[in-house]
Amino acid sequence: MAGPTPAPDARSATRPLGVSRPDLPITDLPTPEEVFGVRRIGPRELFRHALGPSLIALGISIGSGEWLLGPQAVGQFGFEGVGWVIVVSAVLQTLYNIECSRYVMATGEAPVVGWGRVPPGWFLWVPLSVLVVIFAFIAGGWAASAGQGMYALVHGEVPGEGAEEPRLWAIALLVVVFLIAAGARRVSRALELANWLMVGTILLGLLILCLFVVPFGLWWDGLKGFVTPAAPPDGITATQIGGLAGFTALASGLNWYVMGHYRDKGYGMGHRAGFIAGMRGERVKLLPSGVTFPDDEKNTALWRRWYRLLLADMWGVFFVGAMLGMLLPTILMARAVELTGTRPTQADMPTFVASALDAEYGRWLFYLALLLGVLVLFSTQLGIFEGMVRAATDTAHATSPRLRALLEGDPRRLYYPFMLVLLVVIAVVLHLALPVSLVQWSANMSNLGALIYPFMLMYLNSRLPRAARPRPWHHAILVLNFLFFGFFFVNFVADFVGDPLVTF
Repeated sequence: MAGPTPAPDARSATRPLGVSRPDLPITDLPTPEEVFGVRRIGPRELFRHALGPSLIALGISIGSGEWLLGPQAVGQFGFEGVGWVIVVSAVLQTLYNIECSRYVMATGEAPVVGWGRVPPGWFLWVPLSVLVVIFAFIAGGWAASAGQGMYALVHGEVPGEGAEEPRLWAIALLVVVFLIAAGARRVSRALELANWLMVGTILLGLLILCLFVVPFGLWWDGLKGFVTPAAPPDGITATQIGGLAGFTALASGLNWYVMGHYRDKGYGMGHRAGFIAGMRGERVKLLPSGVTFPDDEKNTALWRRWYRLLLADMWGVFFVGAMLGMLLPTILMARAVELTGTRPTQADMPTFVASALDAEYGRWLFYLALLLGVLVLFSTQLGIFEGMVRAATDTAHATSPRLRALLEGDPRRLYYPFMLVLLVVIAVVLHLALPVSLVQWSANMSNLGALIYPFMLMYLNSRLPRAARPRPWHHAILVLNFLFFGFFFVNFVADFVGDPLVTF
């Protein structure tokens, strides 16, 4: 049985971190060359081997927010007062992602497991965190929207309201996610490769499409809207803005549920902790608790190298991709509104652009827009569905010795059955409302995480080895996440039970 690679000079000491979880054994950080099996990390090796986890996050990012909520907001209200919310959200979320990944690299623990170290302990935070993630995303709006696109792609027409076949397509795409995970040797690597293909096709296809159909004036309006602070437009609700903010980039306060892929990629101490293997892969031991590194000059230098790789992955891939992924669909939506003289509704949002291009340019652009839309929403479906399963598997495996014994130390025995159960539940839930309504629900529920997890990150990261500890301005960024996204969640609750806090 394969397992985490032991350090040649493993130390016997341990480091306490938080409460209710085992102390962390101390051993040296691996080198990036050791982890990725190369002689040096140059530009070629960086792209071939080191970059990747942020692509999984980006695949989710270029989805419900970028294809549905952002374009819907722009289509209904224009760029002014909307675009700057997108940029603020993307910057704050990228910085938040880095802080979540800091913990993963320093300990080899997925954040959902690390929350168990925060007082009062795992018995509160671990099950609560899994429930929050599943409650936020189980609505299945991302799946239902992809199903609408598949229906239109197959039949050449927009489905009628309440049609059942789009939901069947959504369920079929969930089955495809299961098959991708099941056919992998290492699940995270399979997701990376799938997202390299899909995200690359999406961004290139959208760029070509926008260059072909969008006049320069709309490009300029979109870019100007991104950098011009302005009051929200008349008629938009704070709940709509909250959905846009929550699903711009990734999932605001719940971004941490994806950052565990840095462990599986082998970043930092993740190389010592193991990963979730696919059904075709060799069984790999996944440590139930993390491991960290000593405070010495050698490991401080190694930490800085790993941290630079993280920054390159997050800013160079995730942030740039998220901004392009929001700019291109929103200017395309603005062009569709200009062509049709109408504005999108929740019911026709997933196929609005394709229908507008069909009427103006012909069927080939109709099918191209639908294909891009299906890829956009399927990449989101892939990451969210797998992420919910991963969060539940990681926590159950880490906190229950009895379950580990039952699974014989192989988390795959829980991962795949739970994925099938979740598939059935989502198949039922996605019948309950229009896709865009479900997505707005998920986005605002994601903002709930901003009221909780920034402060838990401060607690954990301030107790890491000295080289890995954040600076004071990193804590200030987490507070800004709390204030920005937390406000939108509080407003969402107020709007749900009565009157919103703010109206425009």
